[in-house]
Amino acid sequence: MQIPDDISGEAYDYMFVVLLGTGATVFYNMISNMLRALGDSKTPLYFLVFSSVLNIFLDILFIVPFHMGVAGAAWATILSQFLSALFSLIVRLKNFPVLHLRREDFHDLGGMIGLHLKTGFPMGFQMSVMCIGQLAMQTVVNSLGTAAVAGYTAASKADQVSVLVNNAMMTAISNYVAQNFGAGKSDRIRQGVRACLIQTETLNLIMCVGILLLRHPIVQMFLSDPTKEIYHYSDMYLTVVAPFYFILGLLAVYRTSIQSMQNGQAPFAACMIELVMRIAATVGLSGMIGYTSVCIASPLAWIGACSLLIPVYYKMMRRA
Repeated sequence: MQIPDDISGEAYDYMFVVLLGTGATVFYNMISNMLRALGDSKTPLYFLVFSSVLNIFLDILFIVPFHMGVAGAAWATILSQFLSALFSLIVRLKNFPVLHLRREDFHDLGGMIGLHLKTGFPMGFQMSVMCIGQLAMQTVVNSLGTAAVAGYTAASKADQVSVLVNNAMMTAISNYVAQNFGAGKSDRIRQGVRACLIQTETLNLIMCVGILLLRHPIVQMFLSDPTKEIYHYSDMYLTVVAPFYFILGLLAVYRTSIQSMQNGQAPFAACMIELVMRIAATVGLSGMIGYTSVCIASPLAWIGACSLLIPVYYKMMRRA
């Protein structure tokens, strides 16, 4: 990925620990989503807050007194997720007896495994596609030097705020649509999707305005002494990407709704469109427009995916 030599060792240390702790991340997400699917959205929220606070505490503990560097930050993330998942599991077993496993639950799993793979594989591939596209973007940024890496990384941290907001709305509409799809209530699906779109786009507007107004203080949160060159890279990325958050909101709501109605083909195709457009914009245009290609890659990918998913959603609802 053309990582500059002066930071490649730290990047390796962080990746090694994070990959080592993948099981804890899977455990954490699995338990949290099981509780949400049962209608308990408060318990995952409480443990998410607990995990975040614990992560901050462990960051300070491992980095300052223990002098573990970026590897300490990775260990802090993994341990906080594992402990939150463990406590969530205890709550799950106590409050939801329906989830207690019995021997007969393991009989005739073939059909259920097939259904889970049919629904889950496109969702997992979707996240993989995003990461592959981001790897291509990061490779181009790395080739521009340490200042570009610092500016892009700080901007990406701010950008993730909007992504997390949209992911939260995706979780809400996923459970809602899946429950009503199972009950055959297409009218409630329409109403829920419409309401989710209004809420999501309102939040995205707030995120866009807030990030653009506070883009310099945000960078200062992650870098102690940003240079003008670093500000140039961070400002450019945020100024281009933030106005397109409304497209990200459309993509989040429509893709999740389609997946929750057991249509995995359209989201899979949309993922491929995203991947192609991210790589084409980043790698194909980087030689001509440089860092700008990184800035426009995500908006182009979102637009391409929406051009497929929105017509598919309305076609499915007309059939319903």
